[in-house]
Amino acid sequence: MATFFGEVVPVFSRAVGDCDEDRDDGDDDDDEDEAILRELEEKREVRLEWYPTDTQPTPSESNVIQCSDFIIAVDRNAASFLSVYVLNSPSWKAIGQAVVWNERSRDVGGHTCDEQTCVFYQQNADPSVVICLITCYLAEDQQFQWTEKVFGCLSQRGLSVTVLADCPMADYKSLDYKGSSSVPFLRCLQTGASETPPGFPLLEQPNIVTGVPAAVLSHCQLHHIPAVVYQCFSDVISPDTITMETYKPAFTHSLAKLIKLDPLPSADIIRKFVKTSEIQSNIYI
Repeated sequence: MATFFGEVVPVFSRAVGDCDEDRDDGDDDDDEDEAILRELEEKREVRLEWYPTDTQPTPSESNVIQCSDFIIAVDRNAASFLSVYVLNSPSWKAIGQAVVWNERSRDVGGHTCDEQTCVFYQQNADPSVVICLITCYLAEDQQFQWTEKVFGCLSQRGLSVTVLADCPMADYKSLDYKGSSSVPFLRCLQTGASETPPGFPLLEQPNIVTGVPAAVLSHCQLHHIPAVVYQCFSDVISPDTITMETYKPAFTHSLAKLIKLDPLPSADIIRKFVKTSEIQSNIYI
């Protein structure tokens, strides 16, 4: 560029320099964001931890658990039902757990409080019968991941799956009014490979199964595994004896030949899972 006096002055564009600097800063930010995302993905990954046993190697060694019947309890009433009426017997032992971290987890002393809320149990008399209690929250991106990892550790031949799942009454859609006397109640849904009638009314449209039960049912339908989901619609939030006992007929219908329910669990055992001091109906929330 020439000045008034004829002097030639070199021109430097600040825009170009600023853009280059901004681009460099942007690249650094992108790298940092990608590193954070990778760290979150790794932290959110569902990890299975199996306990070594004398009778059967862990899946990390044999890559499979010989399983004929897999029972999954999702949420607190379903899990409390199995804890009170089945797992309080010495006939069962814990064989592993799923470690889960997500936005609802709380870190306490460097440990996630939800680490042991998805636990697997095995029957001593028949190790091919496995129960899983899920009382922790599984995010949408973790539900199918959990399903794929767990079923990847189970033998598929001869496998049968039963899911007990809680569902709030507010999610139930029907033209017929259901009074308080008819709540809680069961509805079921099963895969095409299931040959045994479920024994209970099927889930009516437009109601759907969601969460972990939906992921399990989809997996079983895709792999031609007999599976049935018993969904209990209830108007309570915390575990209560009425809702827990609603699962009894379904459990007896499907698994009476394999597992015997405790006909009269002690009051001390029930009190471990049922807090009578809490308000039970969500109408007051």
